Amino acid sequence: MRSRPLSLALAILAVTATATATTGASAATPDTGMRTAGSPHWGACPQPEASPRLQCSTLQVPLDYGEPDGRRIEIAISRLASDNPSKRRGVLFLNPGGPGGEGLAYPSLLARSLPQGVLDSYDVIGFDPRGVGRSTPVTCDLTPQQRQRGNFPRYAHTAADVLRETKHARTVARQCADSRTAWTLPHITTANTARDMDRVRTALGAPKLSYLGHSYGTHLGAVYTTLFPERSDRIVLDSNLGPGGYDRTAFRMLGRGMQDRFPDFAAFAAAHPAYGLGSTPRQVTATFFRLAKRLDADPVDGIDGTAFRGLTFDRLYSDALMPTLAKAWQSLDQGRPLPPNPSVPENLMAGWLHVLCNDTPWPRKVRDYQRAAALDRLRYPMVGGSTGSIGPCAFWPDERAEPPVRITDRGPANVLMAQNERDPGTPSAGARKLREVFGKRATMVTADQGGHGVYPFGRNTCANDTVTSFLTTGQRPSRDVACAAEPAN
Repeated sequence: MRSRPLSLALAILAVTATATATTGASAATPDTGMRTAGSPHWGACPQPEASPRLQCSTLQVPLDYGEPDGRRIEIAISRLASDNPSKRRGVLFLNPGGPGGEGLAYPSLLARSLPQGVLDSYDVIGFDPRGVGRSTPVTCDLTPQQRQRGNFPRYAHTAADVLRETKHARTVARQCADSRTAWTLPHITTANTARDMDRVRTALGAPKLSYLGHSYGTHLGAVYTTLFPERSDRIVLDSNLGPGGYDRTAFRMLGRGMQDRFPDFAAFAAAHPAYGLGSTPRQVTATFFRLAKRLDADPVDGIDGTAFRGLTFDRLYSDALMPTLAKAWQSLDQGRPLPPNPSVPENLMAGWLHVLCNDTPWPRKVRDYQRAAALDRLRYPMVGGSTGSIGPCAFWPDERAEPPVRITDRGPANVLMAQNERDPGTPSAGARKLREVFGKRATMVTADQGGHGVYPFGRNTCANDTVTSFLTTGQRPSRDVACAAEPAN
């Protein structure tokens, strides 16, 4: 993953050193025209990062499934067809995460790491979820300053800090509600994206779909197989949110995720004393708090304590980013500026907010966030002051199209969950809760490793082989599997 502010760590796909993030991908809509029924008319996808074999099309779906004959929006889809028809068994939908992440180019990007047996078995289907990229995009008219600030609240050291943050949160919520795409606002939800997936499945002529979703994509997959259990084939959920998706609980759980993952970096930095961050994990941890405190008081070229905490959280997503993170700490400790971050795409941030705030109700009272920030500062002092504080969802318009989808154990036993033990973005504690509510429907393979994203780019062969076997043969472990740590190559 390219280095990003903390807010984008939430909105972007699973992280890996060998797969490219797709949030910045520009997927062109082919000139075949919008399709409302029947098989899609496939055309070329000329974006440079896409495989020449990737094909694109566009379908129309209802904006509001409660009024299926009403206003319609576009969904951009892509297909990487199996080139081995004798082994093809169906369609495999992908979602890279987010919410807000583009997925149109994801099949060609993920194909660099997927085993050939999986590519032979499926036509791999990508799509930009509703509101994102080429799929009738939403906006909140966010300014460059707001985009640079990101989606995370300023770190709250006191109740007064939470109160000060309300001005920014209220402003962003109002911009979303007053934007030129506000007519879509209550309908940009995970449940509606799942319904869009089923419309695409129908257009493809597939009786069922298989699915591989990462990060937020696990919630999308869980919702799809809850709404359409008999149309679900083999469902793989990688790096799992809890059963409530990206709700208030999951947002606050990011503090725990960082606490789970940070010891891996502390051990790395201590083992490389040339960085000057400490010769023991305990010293490296002390350096974190010292730097955060100093940057709160005296930022370095715009990097304050909140940005430093976010930079650290973001780069804990992958072991391959640890040297980059250590060098960044070293530079900040010496008062040297960091290379500039790329600008955050406005649509990515807007899409993230629409789903986050529409999917579930958030507390409305400032004092609820003040209490949460005070508690999370104690429990998860590294980022708890941010994840416990207030954001635009507190001031989101009241109108919601429907209540959240409740994940249950009703349906076929066709879900395989993959999870790292020390995942900063989707902590294993949330995954265990999802596993519990799925009951007999799911089994889970857990890898003793850190980072965000297990399959297919992680190095744990036990976990990877388990997922590949399920996708290619349908064989799923009869019980949960704990994969031991494997040495780095």
